[in-house]
Amino acid sequence: MFRTLLRGLALLLLAMGSVVPAQAAVTITFWSQEFGQNFPHAFFTFSGAPDAGGSAVNESYGFTAKAITPALLMGSVGGMIDRPKPSYIAKSNAHFSVVLTDAQYASIRSLIDEWGEKGDSHYNLNRRNCVHFVAEAARRSGLSVVEDKKLMKKLRSFIQSVEQANAGRVTVIEMPAKAYFATLPPPAAANDNVPAVDAATVPH
Repeated sequence: MFRTLLRGLALLLLAMGSVVPAQAAVTITFWSQEFGQNFPHAFFTFSGAPDAGGSAVNESYGFTAKAITPALLMGSVGGMIDRPKPSYIAKSNAHFSVVLTDAQYASIRSLIDEWGEKGDSHYNLNRRNCVHFVAEAARRSGLSVVEDKKLMKKLRSFIQSVEQANAGRVTVIEMPAKAYFATLPPPAAANDNVPAVDAATVPH
């Protein structure tokens, strides 16, 4: 009788596991800043902690040229991963977010390394700018991404095109930072940001 009860309970738990999706704990949010005194930029933020365990993350990442020179208009130049500061994020717009699996989170972490100083960090205004970086992050988040050449320098329009192409798969935000952070618990509105560079000082 006891064995029968345990077997029935195990089958019930198995059935429940098959219909209740696993909840990933790291969320990626896609942002842009297109107007104002700063250079335009597209970037993303992480918040939460991996399902497998480990420290909570609250970080921001973008990709930019290392310096403003006429060479930007001529071809490829040195690029780098940047970490937008809270003051920059505060003037930006949050567009949408996606809850990541641990595998997706790890893949985007790898992307940061691949485009950083230990990988191929070249920057090209037409072919490898901040929008291309965000596009690849969205792709690794499991989203459908079309890199329309007409949008690859139009930050807001590109991110919104990804949002529209993945309706029902993303959480739409479309709020300025202040309004968005007001909807979140206090820890989520913070950012550890040990920035490699101030995003407001370089082109993106």
